[in-house]
Amino acid sequence: MQPESILRRAFERAVARADPALSLARHLPEPPAGRTFVAGAGKAAASMAAAFEAAWDAPLEGIAVTRYGHGAPCSRIEVVEAGHPVPDAAGREAAGRLLDAARALGPDDLFVFLASGGGSALLALPLPGISFETKQAVTARLLASGASIHEINTARKHMSAIKGGRLAAAAFPARTVTLAISDVPGDDPAVIASGPTVPDPTTLADAARVLAAYGIAPVAGLEETPKRLERAEFRLIATPRECLLDAAPGGPDGPPAWLLSDRIEGEAREAGKVMAGIALHVRAFGAPFASPCLLLSGGETTVTVRGKGRGGRNLEFLLGLALALDGAAGIHAIACDTDGIDGAGGCAGALLRPDSLARARAMGLDPAACLRENDAHAVFAALGDLVVTGPTLTNVNDFRAILVEG
Repeated sequence: MQPESILRRAFERAVARADPALSLARHLPEPPAGRTFVAGAGKAAASMAAAFEAAWDAPLEGIAVTRYGHGAPCSRIEVVEAGHPVPDAAGREAAGRLLDAARALGPDDLFVFLASGGGSALLALPLPGISFETKQAVTARLLASGASIHEINTARKHMSAIKGGRLAAAAFPARTVTLAISDVPGDDPAVIASGPTVPDPTTLADAARVLAAYGIAPVAGLEETPKRLERAEFRLIATPRECLLDAAPGGPDGPPAWLLSDRIEGEAREAGKVMAGIALHVRAFGAPFASPCLLLSGGETTVTVRGKGRGGRNLEFLLGLALALDGAAGIHAIACDTDGIDGAGGCAGALLRPDSLARARAMGLDPAACLRENDAHAVFAALGDLVVTGPTLTNVNDFRAILVEG
């Protein structure tokens, strides 16, 4: 099997493992005596809603908010598309409707929240006294600053009328059951979609520290989040680790696969350098893994925007990896976002080959300069090595595989 086929197949297997149609049904709660209202938020919200409808025999109603272009057909749950990663008016209006629906539930009712990555930006309803424009501006600043997803969500939760447990608090005394696809390192329920239905361990002081750390002026009107919730249950239906473990090609022709970590964070280009060091060591010494082998990793890296290119954290990871490998023979890689959209480039990610740098330079490109400008997209687009899937309707974050040949 060709290296590119091995890498693409590994990515496809990881995405398939996170398909809600395969995993959601076995986590369903018992139907209530009263109403069932389903609320969804995230890049997988529409596909999760469709899977819930298919598995749920009792009456139900609901609203699922997802990113533009990530919708899926539903008959009983309304699907709303809204802005991501910067919130827009469609997300604000849908969030208000979800909050009103939650408040209308009683003790015999069931409130089901379908959580997935991206839900934080899509449920954009600021607290009274905080303008929507302020929340948009703070979100945009943090996204461009290199802040981690934990830091971004800490700030978001203390500006929100829904996040950080406030949605479940609004639904009480109804029973709340959250079904979640994790997109965050460590699968922390309070971080997935900024935890609208789970107690929030972060504080107002934490939020203030995040804003100060990235040079953002204090925001008036922040409020403390709930630290305890009643009648609220959380169930994970898919995780990055499970998907990475399922990514091994298998069969007699598939190389052994090793999961290095599902929790890699930090600057994407720096993560690429680290992975290059590991791959070069394996290639030179056959340790700690014998080659051929597939080195798998996941998590959520960040990009500090300094240039004006069309980057994307997986493309930036790959270009950092390529520069550190410097054309080393026998090492191929793929890096993609499992939601099918890496940054603003319209692709999931890209493939890296041993001759990628040489081919780019032969075309007159300067890969190092492109990296400085956050323009990895220009390199891989010119090479014809972008991986384009369109929205996958799920999200377990970054997928990276490095094939070290024997």
